[in-house]
Amino acid sequence: DSVVTLRLTINKTQYAEETVTACDTYTWNGEVYTESGEYVYTTTAKNGCDSVVTLHLTINKTQYAEEQVTACDSYTWNGTTYSESGEYIYTTTAKNGCDSVVTLHLTINKTQYAEERVTVCDSYTWNGETYTESGEYVYTTTAQNGCDSVVTLHLTINKTQYAEETVTACDTYTWNGEVYTESGEYI
Repeated sequence: DSVVTLRLTINKTQYAEETVTACDTYTWNGEVYTESGEYVYTTTAKNGCDSVVTLHLTINKTQYAEEQVTACDSYTWNGTTYSESGEYIYTTTAKNGCDSVVTLHLTINKTQYAEERVTVCDSYTWNGETYTESGEYVYTTTAQNGCDSVVTLHLTINKTQYAEETVTACDTYTWNGEVYTESGEYI
């Protein structure tokens, strides 16, 4: 007889799974993935058999948005006040766990200021209002850029001066180059 004894070791292929959620890209075993899907990586395990790993990959994308805004003098956006035109970026976390990037295209128009200096007698009519006292008066309207146009009037009102003279004369009286022969009131 010939008796042979087989000592057999069966090593099993090793299987594993990974579930990953990433933003925009994910690098796995030297490969960069940009799309969701199932990916398989096979290598040799310590036991000499295959080691097969399946990656269940979900790629969420960064969300981008843009806003166009025109404002007067300043604009408050996400807690920050801007007083100059420009592009501003705000980054936060979106519902998918990735970045949400919003670009603000901001145009700041300025309030326009002007001053006028006027000296007149007794009264002055300005923008539909009649003024009889000296002072500073402000008129606000809308400028072509859609913002306020503020004009300050520096007004000096000089009053007409009145005086009276009472004169009694015989036959004629000459006053300021005129000869008067009748009683009356003359200005």
